[in-house]
Amino acid sequence: MRRGISVAAAVGVLALTATACGGDGGSGSDGSKAANDPGSVSGTITWWDTSDATNEAPAFKKLVSAFEAKYPNIHVDYVNVPFDQAQQKFKTAAATGKGAPDVLRSDVGWTPGFAQLGYLKDLTGTPALDKSDDFLDGPLKNAAYQGKTYGVPQVTDTLGLLYNKELFQKAGIDKPPASWAEVKEDAAKIKDKTGADGIGLSPDGYYSLPFLYGENSDMVDAGKKKITISDAASLKGIETAVDLVKSGAAPKPAGTDGYNVLKTDFKNGKLAMMIDGPWATKEIFGGDAYKNKANLGIAPVPAGSTGTAGAPVGGHNLVVYAGTKNFDASYLFTRFMTDAAQQDRVSDAIGVLPTRKSAYTKEVLADPVRSSFYQALGKAHPRPPIPQGGDLFPDWLQHYTRILTLKEDPKTGLDATAKTWQSALLKDYGIGE
Repeated sequence: MRRGISVAAAVGVLALTATACGGDGGSGSDGSKAANDPGSVSGTITWWDTSDATNEAPAFKKLVSAFEAKYPNIHVDYVNVPFDQAQQKFKTAAATGKGAPDVLRSDVGWTPGFAQLGYLKDLTGTPALDKSDDFLDGPLKNAAYQGKTYGVPQVTDTLGLLYNKELFQKAGIDKPPASWAEVKEDAAKIKDKTGADGIGLSPDGYYSLPFLYGENSDMVDAGKKKITISDAASLKGIETAVDLVKSGAAPKPAGTDGYNVLKTDFKNGKLAMMIDGPWATKEIFGGDAYKNKANLGIAPVPAGSTGTAGAPVGGHNLVVYAGTKNFDASYLFTRFMTDAAQQDRVSDAIGVLPTRKSAYTKEVLADPVRSSFYQALGKAHPRPPIPQGGDLFPDWLQHYTRILTLKEDPKTGLDATAKTWQSALLKDYGIGE
């Protein structure tokens, strides 16, 4: 982990006195007004929602309307920001002190980095973080950095193997594959019996993690301060993914928008399996192959050669910009959006997983999708607790896409990724076994 702070970060810290977006009802950062007299809190705050604009955002917009109805003196300026643009956009706004939102829906991998840069308010002891013992341990840890809590967990997730039960039945397969070797075998049977492709592999680097975990590896070893993306175990994991493509078990992914292409083929029955999370199911159920929702099977991600199977813990926190002019309204909004009742509403609407224990009601767990992913969370792999965690993927994305589309040798791409990380992000980390 690097020590110190960059020039851009220093600018951001100095800019925290600048005016944030909205915030016309100034308040102190202790949140005393929100705690003691919430009805008197007024003003405007801006929320950047990074959820999918088509399949998820409408549910969150309804919660915003419910919040404004409960607190009529507070107006929320809702802005949907594309997920792949939000991290850098927030950094730029916070560093310059111009246009940063009061509240951001932050990926769990971004939160430590934003906190290290001084862009986030420590929410420990504030009204925003209500009933912290009600949160699941994993999501709450993903909201913390160096012993302080900088985010309130809103949704959590992990990955699973999604499969088409009808195609499996036609191919004479009576259970989902438990290993990548079995995936390869089942894909051949499915292609022969049904004509459908076997498994879709997203070229997004996040989806490479089960292949690393299956070999007991990871992108980095934070404890030993080593970059492990290019070690022998990681190479074996990525070669397993490449072998699925070369063997025909997985179609070669599209270099552009590969994930959405695969999801479209899966929901329309042209693809039998894919690795994905609960957020994808709403769209999948809109496809021709899943008009009968019972046709969707969900199983743990397959294991690697070590017999280990693992998927990452994902999700999003609501974080408060340290330069907001309206802490009280920001705290109230964050608390409202992350309470059990709102989590239950969103989970029911779009299938995402709650972060509060009390939100896992009998009704929630009666749903096969949420029940399957909730069980998977218990075995999910924690993300590296480093500020640079959210910055590791852009460079890896470029190489992993080239590797999966068979345009780059796996070892070449892994070595190049490790060297780039060391030179730009993890200067005090070693490379190797």
